[in-house]
Amino acid sequence: MTASFLKKIALTGLLGITLVSAGVAHAADLLDTVKQRGTLEIGLEGTYPPFGFKTPSGELQGYDVDVARELARRLGVKAAFVTTEWSGIIAGLQAGKYDVIVNQVGVTPARQQQLDFSTPYTYSIGQLIQRSDDKRQFNSLDDLKGHKLGVSLGSNYNDMAKAVPGIDIRTYPGAPEYLRDLAAGRIDAALNDRLMLAYLLKHANLPLRTSGTAGAPAATAIPFRKGNPQFAKAVDAALAAMSQDGTLTKLSDKWFGVDVSKPLTASTH
Repeated sequence: MTASFLKKIALTGLLGITLVSAGVAHAADLLDTVKQRGTLEIGLEGTYPPFGFKTPSGELQGYDVDVARELARRLGVKAAFVTTEWSGIIAGLQAGKYDVIVNQVGVTPARQQQLDFSTPYTYSIGQLIQRSDDKRQFNSLDDLKGHKLGVSLGSNYNDMAKAVPGIDIRTYPGAPEYLRDLAAGRIDAALNDRLMLAYLLKHANLPLRTSGTAGAPAATAIPFRKGNPQFAKAVDAALAAMSQDGTLTKLSDKWFGVDVSKPLTASTH
């Protein structure tokens, strides 16, 4: 075996390694995959109004659905939705069943260890609600001591209320039931997520108003698999543009009647 022949083999091997490495590097970022496919595959429940739900005709609608469609459009691709149960939605993302989740996924340290997140696009907090004609003002759970508070059975807001001694907690199957009792004067206040209550108040046509908040503010963002810096940059740029041109504000108002796309401030509390 001549030296020139060995040199050719070595060069061929190096070229192959270079091409393979280039191919891996090119395919490594999710942005390339999405662009080549022409669709952004989006995981969501599809059973969680007003964020994502199906109309009687089977069409997906909701705040998160609108946000996801606009995000895909700004990435230059079409939105393709994959509905799945919440219990398996993050595992499905990790398994590559879809590219992102747009389903009110809260940003937590535990999730950040497993996934990367976009910049937040929604902000929420626990919200107290009272009757419109109630002259009292409940600014916090401490103000509810000695008063009747309605919460959903088994919810984290039920646990939050239990942590404050002296509140007369009344549990209900869900928000519609305790909102009716609140409107009728059978309880003094109710507690749920700011976003859910904003939607219910807009559509329930009940004589109710929001008052103080409870708990710590929480941010919602879009998770995707780690190791996709170009994709992360493109998603953040699209969300920033949606914020700057008022798109997120318009979608917020459409579904909630308030702007849920801005960080909560002292005045929000």
